[in-house]
Amino acid sequence: MRREIPRIDRRTLLSGAAAAAAALAGSGLPLGPARASTLALGDASLQVVSDGNLVLPMGFILPDRSKAEIETLLAPHGLPSDQVEPACNLTLFRTGDRLVLFDAGSGANFQPTAGRLGSSLAAAGVDPSDITDVVFTHAHPDHIWGVLDDFDEPVFSSARHWISQAEWDFWRAEDTLSLMPEERKSFVVGARNRFDAIEAAVSFFKAGDMPVPGVEAVDTTGHTPGHVSFMLHGGPDPVLVTGDAITHPVISFERPDWEIGSDQDRAQGAVTRKALLDRLAEDKAAIVGFHLPYPGIGTVERSGGAYRFLPA
Repeated sequence: MRREIPRIDRRTLLSGAAAAAAALAGSGLPLGPARASTLALGDASLQVVSDGNLVLPMGFILPDRSKAEIETLLAPHGLPSDQVEPACNLTLFRTGDRLVLFDAGSGANFQPTAGRLGSSLAAAGVDPSDITDVVFTHAHPDHIWGVLDDFDEPVFSSARHWISQAEWDFWRAEDTLSLMPEERKSFVVGARNRFDAIEAAVSFFKAGDMPVPGVEAVDTTGHTPGHVSFMLHGGPDPVLVTGDAITHPVISFERPDWEIGSDQDRAQGAVTRKALLDRLAEDKAAIVGFHLPYPGIGTVERSGGAYRFLPA
């Protein structure tokens, strides 16, 4: 049986900067070279920094849906039906003497619109050497390739790197490369290359563990076999860093039952997404969505028989 999504307490967002940044979310403005948005979380704080955005054909996201279905869903929101340009929002969590970065972005070798984490960290006054922990939701290129610089040297050389044992084992398995579709074999090669470079600094965890104080791993399997989201504790109310369990501000919420082409296990991805949205809507919990419009901070509410995302 899959682990039940934990209950999340009701929360209050405390952020002046986040409100201003949220006003830009979905505005159609291009992502700048460096952006950062901060909110308080009790004695801790959370800061979202941008790695830019991706550009993906809609067929990659919804390979099983007709153009008419997609247009019917997206046109009322003024969104194109031929491609998506998801933001890449990385979360920094300051708690005690730890500065935790969730995921590491794309680096310079994935898409030209991404790989901006370095400039965003600089704009936020953060040097890579300040990061004490890098915690991965999963090992897709836009989440892990950024651990290496242009010279294939580790960017976060002072940090402990954390990844779920199931995720590590999947990308390392002997048959993963041969079973991966041709267009995604580079994902496997890239993940293994990064694993080799950071292996000496890697520690493993499983769902339910707390790899870093105040950071609880939540099982959100489906997008990849070891995908996890993270509940951040530090004040009276937690915030969930979703990773790619939720990826689109309309599709994921209005049609969570639609299978997503980027999910490794499409059926399980839909089951996980629905369970997660149910819990988030019930508890009116705050989330940070990696691919939601920058800065990805908001809440979930039920809307008819589905859901909608409410930016902070």
